[in-house]
Amino acid sequence: MSTDAKMLEELQEIRKLLTPAPKPEPPEGLINEFVAFISSYKVLGLAVAFILGIYIGHMVQALVNNFIMPLVQIVYPGIGGGVTDYVLNAGPILDSMITFVVVSLVIFIIVKIAARMGID
Repeated sequence: MSTDAKMLEELQEIRKLLTPAPKPEPPEGLINEFVAFISSYKVLGLAVAFILGIYIGHMVQALVNNFIMPLVQIVYPGIGGGVTDYVLNAGPILDSMITFVVVSLVIFIIVKIAARMGID
């Protein structure tokens, strides 16, 4: 094989590699379109982050309102306004933590089911 033929063959291989693959045909049916939408736009990951962010926010809010602010009010009595009883209340903190764990478990199960269905 001559040098020109080898060069031409290599250029053809490079051209094949640089040519973009054809777009896959759109799925047919509402369910298949929905699965394709969720997969291609990573909607499931965004939803998980959004939901867990809400519950983490609730945990932080319960911690601040029921633990940190009463400690601050003991040190600086004028903060918070009005008469306060300086009670450290662990109930809402534990409630928000338990809620977070339960919601996280449910989301984990949903993500596992979605992964088995091929939705990533």
